[in-house]
Parts: sequence; C-alpha cells; structure tokens
Amino acid sequence: MIDRQWALDFAREWIDAWNAHDMERILTHYADDFEMASPLIVERLGVPAGRLRGRNAVRDYWLPCLSLHPPLRFELIDVFAGVDTITLYYRHVGRRRVAETLFFNSAGQVTQGVSQWSTSVESE
Repeated sequence: MIDRQWALDFAREWIDAWNAHDMERILTHYADDFEMASPLIVERLGVPAGRLRGRNAVRDYWLPCLSLHPPLRFELIDVFAGVDTITLYYRHVGRRRVAETLFFNSAGQVTQGVSQWSTSVESE
C-alpha cells in the first residue's frame, strides 16, 4: 500500500520537476524500462498502440514539450493513492485536465504510466 504522504510528496516533486522543465530531473522518477500509454502518443507520433517503452523513447517524446509556447505548466489538483499506484489529477494550464496513473516498483520508481486527457480545452 502506498502511504498517502509519500504519494503527496511524490506528486509535488513530479509537478515541480515538470514545471522546472528539467528532463533529467523528470526522468529520475522512472525505471529504465518504463512504459507510457497516452492518447497524445497516437495523436503526436502516429503510434497506433499509443505506447512507448524505455526511458530514452519517452525522453524523445517528452523533450519537445519542454519548449512549448506558452511554456508548459502543471497545477496539481489532487492525488489518489492505491496499492502500488497513484493517480495524479492535474491541470495542464491553458490546455486540459489530466488524470495520470503511475505504477511503482519496490524501489519507488515508476514502471508504467497511463494518462487520460479531458475532452475539453481549458482557458487560464
């Protein structure tokens, strides 16, 4: 079972890493064989399965996000703790709300992430 305080601390650090636009800091949260599933992988990369595997593949997918204009900025709304998962509910400011479920190994690293994006675009 994931401790609620640990989940909240992880979520805050994860959001801070993204908002700092620091790819290496972001990647410290993930295992080497991390797998990501997102509708944006289909949309942006044309990968029909919507999945990428390995930190290097995910890095190449995420890197352009760090130079978006306006700059990428997340706001944490809530965190849900599970047995070996947490779900981060956050706002991608000026874009959409996101629920991202992260699966953890025994070392506290993310092994799999599944994101769901709201269907409506928000304004600031």
